[in-house]
Amino acid sequence: MGSLEEEKLFQMVHDFIEPESTSENPSYSSQNLSLNNHHAKQYILQEIVASRTAAEEGLLGCVLKHMRHKIEAEKTTSLKKWLVIRLRKDGYHGVCLCQTSWPTTLGCPAGDYEYIEVVIKDKKCSSLRLILDIDFKSQFELARPTSSYKELTDTLPAIFVGDAQKLNKIISILCSEAKNSLKERGLHVPPWRTITYMQSKWFSNCQRIIPLNPSREVGLGNKEAMVGEHISSNFDTLTASASNGKKENKAENFVARSGLSSQFAAMSTKCF
Repeated sequence: MGSLEEEKLFQMVHDFIEPESTSENPSYSSQNLSLNNHHAKQYILQEIVASRTAAEEGLLGCVLKHMRHKIEAEKTTSLKKWLVIRLRKDGYHGVCLCQTSWPTTLGCPAGDYEYIEVVIKDKKCSSLRLILDIDFKSQFELARPTSSYKELTDTLPAIFVGDAQKLNKIISILCSEAKNSLKERGLHVPPWRTITYMQSKWFSNCQRIIPLNPSREVGLGNKEAMVGEHISSNFDTLTASASNGKKENKAENFVARSGLSSQFAAMSTKCF
């Protein structure tokens, strides 16, 4: 599907989920509107998930290769660092672990999250930033979901690979249907299920961490020692440190500050 057609479909979904959108035609059935709303969301979500660029396909293939025996493993920080190391060995030198955090604001409690960032440069030296989340689908799970909401979450991949625009579209659609699902069950929308909170997971200020080789293979759910380096906030100064005379090397990491809050604000799509 072309990008123009996809944008038209997404606009259709956006028009449906706008709270101010009301029908002036009294003969228009609200039940039909709800049905069309769900079908539109499901259709565009399927198109978004199925549509991948060559860069996304290549990265996903590498991730699945490394994760094929760890799909059921607990998605710990150690496992994510292990995957970062494997991807760097595969030639993805612009990969790092991103740890986001955000303060409490009106209607949005404080929180933190982790995902993997991959920056790929093409032959023209243009940079493409991809978000990799190995625990993606579970972030949208609800207790007692309606069948409509479950159909949408069943469409989601367990592992997400895509750019920020694609991710934001998915968040918008799922948050809209989550609100409907909770209301249909007679439940209030908790703060951690609002679009603001969900977007904060991936679009808040973050620390970038680049681990070096672990002292031994990362086990399933085990905490492993890592040896690394710290990067200053402007990436100019590198200082390496590792303990000597000990049986295991203590973990240190590349740490860098990155501000994505402006991107988050620009991308916010009104769901509530």
